[in-house]
Amino acid sequence: METFLISKSKFSLVFVSILMMSVAFGQTKIEGIHYQTKKPVSVEIKDGKIVCIEPLDKLTDEKHAYYIAPGLFDNQVNGYAGVSFTFSGKNFTVEGIKKVTQELWNRGVTSYLATVVTSSQEKLLKNFSILNKAKNDTSLLGSLAGFHLEGPYISSIEGFRGSHLPEYIRNPNWNEFMAIYKASGRNITTVTIAPELNGAIDFIRRCTEKGITVALGHLDASKEIIDEAVLNGAKTCTHLGNGCANMINRHQNPLWPQLANDQLMISIICDGFHLRDEEIATFYKVKGTEKTIITSDVTCFAGLPPGKYKDDDGETIELTKEGMLRYPVQKVLYGSATPITRGIVKIMNVTGCTLGDAIRMASTNPASLYGFTDRGKIVPGKRADLILFTIGEKELNIKRTYVNGILVFDAIKQ
Repeated sequence: METFLISKSKFSLVFVSILMMSVAFGQTKIEGIHYQTKKPVSVEIKDGKIVCIEPLDKLTDEKHAYYIAPGLFDNQVNGYAGVSFTFSGKNFTVEGIKKVTQELWNRGVTSYLATVVTSSQEKLLKNFSILNKAKNDTSLLGSLAGFHLEGPYISSIEGFRGSHLPEYIRNPNWNEFMAIYKASGRNITTVTIAPELNGAIDFIRRCTEKGITVALGHLDASKEIIDEAVLNGAKTCTHLGNGCANMINRHQNPLWPQLANDQLMISIICDGFHLRDEEIATFYKVKGTEKTIITSDVTCFAGLPPGKYKDDDGETIELTKEGMLRYPVQKVLYGSATPITRGIVKIMNVTGCTLGDAIRMASTNPASLYGFTDRGKIVPGKRADLILFTIGEKELNIKRTYVNGILVFDAIKQ
């Protein structure tokens, strides 16, 4: 039985009422257990920014002893709850983007990059125009930090292209990209590209000169090409270990040189499906906390019940009861249906890293990589993007989310 995406009505009214409730809350001090020190603190907020952090002997309300940390920053959000940023269906509107943002707030994500994947030029222009309209909507409170263009300048080889549609994959074209960039309001923060394509190295250099972060992904490049891409400005790798063919040469493959190049950061999907535990552990041992980013690659199918769905191109996508999102035709995964909160606990369980390390990889590192110096840390002067939570067996349990000092999600009072 196939289930088709259905939009929820009256979302805008709910969104506005939540914001009004948040403003009315008017809290200027938030208490919690500091995510790094594990000691109680009080965080004072004024005009949406952190003013100071004071140590406490104990919490005022010890019954609600929640951790406090900077809000999460997800660099790869393709959509959520029936709203896709690539498949421009009836739900992809400014109101739909607000809906996605609220869903992410509920899961502790206070900043994200809206991701659009390989498509026709016409669709890319249209979709980035819609995203641009939403970006400066004041009700989003700056959570839509920027945009991520994943493709169309990627490998067309089966396996390496993942679930990207081959008919739209092409070599880099700077004039074409500039049209997309203009449609986005010049808000494309990062581009994922395969560096072995004709014209890719020059494209990487030009993006770097414009301050656009270049990520390597869906590639089948040699060490020499990968190193050259880094010399021309490439800084990170998109979902390392995925967007890769199942059968690769044990010596000559794109994984080893990306791991070996100390200049490259990596992003990894730790949802329990995209990477095995030993892959996560190995990648982390090589890159460490400083060079690793936890991402979700979450799609419009997140937050929906298990079943079979159709995307706008008529492709069948299957969401299993375990939470795996599959693209049966290619026998590959189709992004994720799991929020980043699960990835945080997963990497802690697999690697033994601390909560502070995990939050750094899911908040501080992406904020720093993309130049958002106003967020990602609990430090005076930063945006008051904060989360209160407990640590569950499989994921963080978000209790409250504050964006720019405003309470936008409250599970404690619900």
